[in-house]
Order: sequence, then C-alpha cells, then structure tokens
Amino acid sequence: MYADCPDMTTDGFRAYGISLRPGSGGTHDLYVVRHGEREAVEVFEVDARGATPSLTWTGCAVAPDGLGLNAVVALPDGGFAATSPRTRDIWEWHADTAWVRVPGSEDIGPNGIEVSRDGRWFLVAGYASQSVIKLSRGQTPVQQDRVEVGFNIDNVHWAPDGTLLAAGHTAPSPTGVGDCIARRGCEGIVSFMARVDTDAMTQRQIFRYPTDERLILGTTAIEVGDELWVGQVAGGTHIVRVPLR
Repeated sequence: MYADCPDMTTDGFRAYGISLRPGSGGTHDLYVVRHGEREAVEVFEVDARGATPSLTWTGCAVAPDGLGLNAVVALPDGGFAATSPRTRDIWEWHADTAWVRVPGSEDIGPNGIEVSRDGRWFLVAGYASQSVIKLSRGQTPVQQDRVEVGFNIDNVHWAPDGTLLAAGHTAPSPTGVGDCIARRGCEGIVSFMARVDTDAMTQRQIFRYPTDERLILGTTAIEVGDELWVGQVAGGTHIVRVPLR
C-alpha cells in the first residue's frame, strides 16, 4: 500500500500533526506528520484492546521535495490530506495516485485542517489571513468561503455539536510568536479560541487569555464534556482546562 517507503527509524523523529481513523474491534489507524530524518506521514496501527494501547508502524508516505508538512487529516474515502505551509497549499495522498495537490488550495496559507463528514469540504486554518477557510473537495468548479476570527489560527478541530473549534493567538509584533517560541519572550501574546458554524460561516469567540505561567502560547483545543482543553507550545507543559458552561 505504501510504495517506496523506507523502513522507519526513530533517528531524528519529530512528530507534528496527527489524525486518527477509528477502526473496529479496538484497532485504529494513526497518521503522524514526521519531520527530521525524512519529511513524511508515518502510519501506525493503534491497538487499544488492552489496558495500555500499543503502536505498530505499518508504512509511510514520503512527501514530495519542497513540501513542509504541518497538519494531517484522514479522509472518509481513504487516504489522507496534509497541509504544507512552506508551499502554501494542501496535498492529498491515496494508494492509487500517491500525492496530488488539492485544486483551489494554491497560496491559501494553510496550517491546521479538518474534513467534513461527507468528505466534500476541507476546513482549513488560515494562519496569516486569520480566517477559517472552507474549501470544496472533488467539486467543479472549486468553491471557497472564509470567516475571519481576528487571530492567527494554528489548529482546527470538530466539536461534538458539529461546530468547528479554531485555536490560535495574537502577538504584539510580526516577530512576536517566533520570539516567544525561540527565546521565551512572550510578553503581549494572547491565546484565543473561536467556535465556527461551518454551514453559515459565522463565528463567536469563546476564549481569550493573555500569556502567563499557566498558558504561554495556545495552539490547539478540543471539547471534552463541559470543558475546553487547550494545548500550548513555547515551553508550556500543561493542558489548560476551561469550563464552557
């Protein structure tokens, strides 16, 4: 299935975006963006039947030259899609076609990515444009819509009610996020979350938090029960739990 994939080594393995395709009988497929020794999406089988889940590597898809992958999402019809902020576009991978650039994704500046349940739409975190981008998939002509949120969106994830959670941040200067990550100069950073209705393409802010020792630079969020769980980078080692009601 994964042709021309060299055996995996852990040397220089730097995991980035991940996506889980639920399976049956307690086994699932996990897709992991990998930097380091090679730029690729690594694929693992997750065995969750025991008390402790285990991972078995099953293959990979090495990225075409020049791509710099960030986020990955499993597709309903098989294969997966990944964003490449370096080339400002989105690429799909399938066993019969390998890598193909998604029509209409040229120069949209993607970061995080999700796909609709029916597979007809990508929902993309437009980092520089501070917008959620709704991009058609497999439709002619290509359709695109956007909703601005007022902050740089790092990642997007579906919420249980079918809305989309957009997580990101703002900085007081163009170099602020880089300074925060590289040198821990995080003064003025603010983390945000918005809830997006992807049918109406409207949004409302549900979380705003200036940087402190609890949350340095928010980049991702999921909804768990009646809480928002917020992840972070720039030395942050905590998952922040925020009541939603």
